[in-house]
Amino acid sequence: MKETRRTKEPVPEPVPVPVPESVPVPDAGRDPETVSKFVEAFAAQLVEAGMQRMPARVFAALLASDAGAMTSAELGEQLQVSPAAVSGAVRYLAQVHMVGREREPGSRRERYRVHSDQWYEALTSRDAILSRWRRTLREGVESLGPTSPPGRRLAETVAFFDFLEGEVAALMERWREHRQQNFGNQDPPQAP
Repeated sequence: MKETRRTKEPVPEPVPVPVPESVPVPDAGRDPETVSKFVEAFAAQLVEAGMQRMPARVFAALLASDAGAMTSAELGEQLQVSPAAVSGAVRYLAQVHMVGREREPGSRRERYRVHSDQWYEALTSRDAILSRWRRTLREGVESLGPTSPPGRRLAETVAFFDFLEGEVAALMERWREHRQQNFGNQDPPQAP
């Protein structure tokens, strides 16, 4: 057992975790330059759609990895960025439910994993935001008067969000059925 400097309490040694043979070698047989080109191209498209640059790059790198999960060090090495840049990107991606954090067994290191249903998670997490906006917009309609020009604009925006909520819910249900038919319940293999 090692001792820590501050408390002198014993800290257990990390226990090596055997890798099952069924887990694929990360990105085996892929040309790193080809992977990098894909990551940067997809990240650029996400940036054009409004995502911040570093979260877009981290998300694309995770999406392009065999395991769908990487450590901060692995992401930093692949993207040639600092640990602080990775940390900030992961914090944002976790807030919008596009990635999750998990501890490596027997280690203090975290791995960041893209959800197998990341698009569904990202869309449905917007529901809480839209609900708050609708509440505030309804208050605005009352405050500004429903027949005033801004009141009518706000009322139309509320109606749009109400419509959108119903359509997204129906769309997500159809997606779940489509996903089940085409992909089953199997998630990608988990890295150790």
